[in-house]
Amino acid sequence: MEQRNEVILSVRDLSVSYDHITVLRGINLEVRRGEIVVLVGANGAGKTTVMETILGVNVPDSGSVNFEGRNITRTPVDKNVRDGITLVPEGRGAFASMSVIDNLLLGAHHELKRVDKKLDFVFHVFPILKARKKQVAGTLSGGERQMLVIARALMSIPRMIMVDEPSIGLAPMVVNTIFDILVKLNKEGYSILLAEQNVCRALKCAHRAYVLEAGRVIREGRAEDLLNDPGIRAAYLGV
Repeated sequence: MEQRNEVILSVRDLSVSYDHITVLRGINLEVRRGEIVVLVGANGAGKTTVMETILGVNVPDSGSVNFEGRNITRTPVDKNVRDGITLVPEGRGAFASMSVIDNLLLGAHHELKRVDKKLDFVFHVFPILKARKKQVAGTLSGGERQMLVIARALMSIPRMIMVDEPSIGLAPMVVNTIFDILVKLNKEGYSILLAEQNVCRALKCAHRAYVLEAGRVIREGRAEDLLNDPGIRAAYLGV
């Protein structure tokens, strides 16, 4: 995959606490335009908190978040979404009682002028959703619901997509499909920040990676280098 040099997201010295318990400690990371960057680490390492803080869900204790050269450290979530950042949350958070099409339209709620063009694009990427567009989301398979929440995120016309643990609870063949879709979206021009416990599969599709442990970045580098690192393989791949 081709790398680009322009930094689209820069996180510097980011610290976050919940109820006086520090969960992120001086996080530094960046995503360049056109990259897939993966955050790897065990449950509780801080991956979700990083993403939620970038989006604006959490107010950091210290540090900064810059997106496309603008400081967005304490910018509200809705403005960040309008300005080009979106988050696909862990747990396939589709609205189960609503139809596929209504879930998708929610993703475009702040900009409905080009909704038909957006729908054409997501149905091109996810043809199964076009076939199921009138179906209630709660009746979709786990893989289809994961596709739906990614498609809903695309409806906001993001320039950077954050995807939190997309493989959880999915069969291996479905996991491969989801990762293939993320690579395809990256080739379409989307920058992607991915949090994932399936370390091997994530590193194989990413350009670069950051390893989180107890709220700190303990390693970073090219995804290929980390995939072949004996310490990473022993800690996260069981080999």
